[in-house]
Amino acid sequence: MDNSKRKIAEAKQRLAELGDVQSRTQFGGYCLAVEKTVFAVVAEGELYLRACEQAQPYIVERKMEPLSLTKRGVPVELNYYRVDGALWSDNEQLLALSQLCLQGAKKQQEERQNNRRLKDLPNMGIRMEMLLRQVGIQTIEMLIQKGAKRSWLLLRSCNKNLGLNVLYALQGAIIGRHQAALPQAMKEELRVWFEYNEQQERKKKREQN
Repeated sequence: MDNSKRKIAEAKQRLAELGDVQSRTQFGGYCLAVEKTVFAVVAEGELYLRACEQAQPYIVERKMEPLSLTKRGVPVELNYYRVDGALWSDNEQLLALSQLCLQGAKKQQEERQNNRRLKDLPNMGIRMEMLLRQVGIQTIEMLIQKGAKRSWLLLRSCNKNLGLNVLYALQGAIIGRHQAALPQAMKEELRVWFEYNEQQERKKKREQN
């Protein structure tokens, strides 16, 4: 681990032009990221760059070795390639290749973000995505636009068994949090709204009878 920490410190210094390089544990080693975009990994004292389309020709030409981990007894190659001594000694080439890998990682991140579905949000899943689509909420943008309360009312019109937890789940999905991690004030406001809505529903039923 000492070798890895030394390599991280050196990499941060050598790649400072990329921005504020941060490190955290990942893959049994450490990942390096700029603005939360991971572009490299340090494992067992070695630096591995995340492959991308633009960097692939260099990786093939230099025959860079992939990072391999053992998962359930089976070796698995990751999309990260080792920076050998020659590349590590070439500051200009190392920085240029790292820049390509960072740009490629950002592009992949943006593509994943743009292609996200309702099921990919916190608290959702395939079943909730199907229910939302049944009431006309097809995309993340539509869910955010309608808000948790209107979305819950639409779902409730088709399924009378939906309760307060679904309302919490919808709000959490919109703000990107697990429903258990919603701020207490937000949960309380939703609970009051839910109980008022329930009272109005019961009153309406009594009047109809």
